[in-house]
Amino acid sequence: MNRLDMLIGGLQPLDREAMASAMQQLDRLTKPPGSLGRLEELAIQLAGITGELQPDLSRKAVVVMAGDHGVCAEGVSAFPQEVTPQMVLNFLNGGAGVNVLARHTGADVLCVDVGVLADVDHPELIVRKVRNGTRNMAVEPAMTEKETEQALLVGVDLANQLKDEGYRLIATGEMGIGNTTPSAAMLSVFANLPPEECVGRGTGLNDEAVRRKAEVVRRAIEINRPQADQPLDVLAKVGGLEIAALTGLILGAAANRIPVVIDGFISSAAALAAVRLSHGEVTNYLIPSHLSGERGHTLQLQQLRLKPMLQLDMRLGEGTGAVMCFPIIEAALKLMNEMATFDSAGVSSGK
Repeated sequence: MNRLDMLIGGLQPLDREAMASAMQQLDRLTKPPGSLGRLEELAIQLAGITGELQPDLSRKAVVVMAGDHGVCAEGVSAFPQEVTPQMVLNFLNGGAGVNVLARHTGADVLCVDVGVLADVDHPELIVRKVRNGTRNMAVEPAMTEKETEQALLVGVDLANQLKDEGYRLIATGEMGIGNTTPSAAMLSVFANLPPEECVGRGTGLNDEAVRRKAEVVRRAIEINRPQADQPLDVLAKVGGLEIAALTGLILGAAANRIPVVIDGFISSAAALAAVRLSHGEVTNYLIPSHLSGERGHTLQLQQLRLKPMLQLDMRLGEGTGAVMCFPIIEAALKLMNEMATFDSAGVSSGK
């Protein structure tokens, strides 16, 4: 049995006793039962993940996995691949959208090179390069099975490291020009949907380019024949290095009982792979942040059976939508633990 099989086999269900205690605590607060809606559901979920009513989630990180895609040779992006390493440097220098929002919410941004085509030199870059970009999935498999497993373990190992360093809340982020194309291909395979229903405008494609992108996805699936019931096969043939690393990060976080806030379209492709690999076990460890403006995201969330907390028409990626939800998560816990109870406030419960 390899490391991935052992990790998946060791995943634990949520702590039902802690969830029951959270429900009882919420019902004692000075409010009508259930009146805080999703915030109450979130507080109960966090209790189940951590086993605590008052978990300390103050140390939090958004992990930006970066990788390039050979399928860019097919003209599926409005931006050139040179943007990937340029944006990696932007993350590391604190100038990207996710950096601004992370500073606003008190989170750290960690950038990981899993498969950037160029070699980026920066002291704060976490270099875990499996290869310099994927192959062109419209011609051949994007990765070998071994490379896919290596990328998955990058994420698993990073989750373990973050746990050791005291992080207790993780958000998924990514950077990779062209990565909406493999994400759409994965959705098409996992959900058995036509590529036309899964592809979107990505970095700003026009109608003709979107049609071409759908045809590229169709060709990649026809040539590689990924098997929907074999998630590792799907990741290898039509996925991406950063997507596989995010999949591993999600699995590793769940194994460490750390809640994972999922960003948009690319992060949800990784979440879908993680759920399929774990036979559904990681689903309860996922917190969906927002509904992306990318066309296929609604379909991914339907597959995951998750309901996003925000709808801001964002489609930047990087983890921006996920980081926006950090204050909501912290608010849910504060409400449960800081509101007065009917007894302590001397308020009649109406029962």
